[in-house]
Amino acid sequence: MAELENPNVMPNLITFLSSLLQKVAESNDVNRRFKAQKVSVFHGLSRPTISIQNYLYRIYKYANCSPCCFIVAYVYLDRFAQRQPSLPINSFNVHRLLITSVMVAAKFMDDMYYNNAYYAKVGGISTTEMNFLEVDFLFGLGFQLNITPNTFNTYYSYLKRETMLQQCPPSIVESSLSLGRSLNLHLCFNEEDSTHQNQQLAV
Repeated sequence: MAELENPNVMPNLITFLSSLLQKVAESNDVNRRFKAQKVSVFHGLSRPTISIQNYLYRIYKYANCSPCCFIVAYVYLDRFAQRQPSLPINSFNVHRLLITSVMVAAKFMDDMYYNNAYYAKVGGISTTEMNFLEVDFLFGLGFQLNITPNTFNTYYSYLKRETMLQQCPPSIVESSLSLGRSLNLHLCFNEEDSTHQNQQLAV
């Protein structure tokens, strides 16, 4: 998508997406006190010191993948959350889920991409761990990697719209009451419903 090549577009999308994931992670950190959450290979022993925003910017800077990969990674994260409800995104797994989702998206979308060892360095983990994360992520998705143009446009339009709202005065943002509050992840679309009437937005 040519619009994503605009140097002013992606940084804003990255900022909003990282903010969105931060809110989701913090919400699920609270929920884990009341609802059991499964521990997986994506969980670290402690919260990473690097913020979600800085981590995502690091991936954006060094991954050198096409901009659309970040939209696709966003779709993958949503699919993963829907298929793995016992593994909600939280502060202990969000970083590993991010680097894995972007890497898988790059492999699926781009003709040329870096190998797992390179992404491991970008993500600050070992190559062996990166390999395990990739396998678990693929199984978590049920190997459902294909994304229709309609699905891509729906997720991208949501990100674009919310990014624009973030730049508006607070009164305008507050008047846009189209968002739900389930906080399971960030955006849950029923991809089989082309009209997307059953949208469940999490933040």
